[in-house]
Amino acid sequence: MRIGIDVGGTNTDAVLMDARRVLAEVKTSTTPDVTSGIVTAIAELRKASPFDPLDVQAVMIGTTHFINAIVEANRLAPTAAVRLGLPATRALPPLVGWPDHLVAAIKGEGYLCHGGNEYDGRLISHLDRDEIKRVADDIALKGIRSIAVSSVYSPANPELEVEVGDILSEHIPGVAVSLSHELGRMGLLERENATVINACLRELAGHICDGLSGALTDAGIRAPLFLSQNDGTLMDVDFARRYPVATFASGPTNSMRGAAFLSGLGDCAVIDVGGTTSDIGILQNGFPREATTEVSVSGIRTNFRMPDVLSIGIGGGSRVRLGEPTVGPDSVGYRIRQEGLVFGGDTLTATDIAVAAGIAEIGDPDLVAHLDRSLVDAVLAHMSREIASAVDRMRTSATPLPVVAVGGGNILVPDVLEGSGKVHRPEHSGVANAIGAAIAQVGGEVDRIFAVASGTRETVLDAAKQEAVDRAVAAGARPQTVQIVEVEEVPLAYLPGNVTRIRVKAVGDLVFEPALTDTGARRAH
Repeated sequence: MRIGIDVGGTNTDAVLMDARRVLAEVKTSTTPDVTSGIVTAIAELRKASPFDPLDVQAVMIGTTHFINAIVEANRLAPTAAVRLGLPATRALPPLVGWPDHLVAAIKGEGYLCHGGNEYDGRLISHLDRDEIKRVADDIALKGIRSIAVSSVYSPANPELEVEVGDILSEHIPGVAVSLSHELGRMGLLERENATVINACLRELAGHICDGLSGALTDAGIRAPLFLSQNDGTLMDVDFARRYPVATFASGPTNSMRGAAFLSGLGDCAVIDVGGTTSDIGILQNGFPREATTEVSVSGIRTNFRMPDVLSIGIGGGSRVRLGEPTVGPDSVGYRIRQEGLVFGGDTLTATDIAVAAGIAEIGDPDLVAHLDRSLVDAVLAHMSREIASAVDRMRTSATPLPVVAVGGGNILVPDVLEGSGKVHRPEHSGVANAIGAAIAQVGGEVDRIFAVASGTRETVLDAAKQEAVDRAVAAGARPQTVQIVEVEEVPLAYLPGNVTRIRVKAVGDLVFEPALTDTGARRAH
């Protein structure tokens, strides 16, 4: 058995699963501290389907802790950004383009040092170790507790970043060091930004992971804890402590993975309707299509792995305005039970329209009986057009895609969507996000530039695929279940020589060991 939990802005959803069967599902309110809401969700699961906590083999959580900290500019560690690239890159120093309030929140300091590589691994300049030691002394003097190290073309050759990380760790005991080649992709500024975000979250990640582990212990669960990543795969707690930034988009990703599991469709469009927005994404081979451009996080350009998601302001709590009816983008959110008409409030919401139309059974339908049917139909038609238009914008060809509607507000999606046909609405669709967390797999990825000599393309590709498989196995995947789910080749014609950017992604099922720990609980890797 395993437990999947997904923390949203309004609700915390949880499911108890036995292999591929859903035994229980609950939906509770998200709490300001998030962790106590998770404790409540686990307690509600035990009420819905009593189980022995020692029978649980793993707990998977998708959380908003870390993205909330960046959006709110709160609980962030003082952070330094050390870049290796001089004499190049001087024109655009670290933290360039960052909002002032976020630079202040992390007490950001930037340092430019010698080093860095060309695309083929050749040095831009030699590393000056004395220079790095002087930087370390200044960082220690300013009381900075976390450091982001970036180097030009480090995905092609990470050696300088690794060496500088070792020097900084040696000279500043206890400092947390994040290396850009482990986090982002090609593109110096975006990769550096992602690394700085990760670095400023490291202390919070330690506290959050301790809190989540403590919550499970208090519930009597001794199973290992995993957190959902942006790409739909899992990371263990130790990995999450080092790379909290990898959880940012786990909510939409979990919903899409859950939709694939529940519907049996590997290639489709997914509409996840929540309380405030509808998130539309595309599944390819059962995994979310990833964004190919830089992703903005609270005004900061980054390029780490994020799903390609289009959000529109239509959700269960969206405000409805009369006249030529409009829906959203503002929403009453978690206050819907106080402000929605069907709950005795005075705000007309999308949920009220659904109840008045007879497609939802929630609250008191008598409180919306006065709504004119033509108004109700006009609002439903407006939402249908907006959703159909969003799905159409996400398609990359004229071929119609099957559409799966999930989320607590999926009743707002019509049964037939213009341009896409019948909408699939599988059982347990309201908690698809928690199911997506529970069934998540372990992944490994390679994304870097390769020199491809004439006649060696297949050899280079095979080597990249094997490296991705090895990374998945190292992350905890059962070797015989690992498969390649994505291969992308981009020839770089603007660089001299025959070089190609190759990205390969491999995934496999989590390994569970039947051995018992000294507390008698089952253990998994």
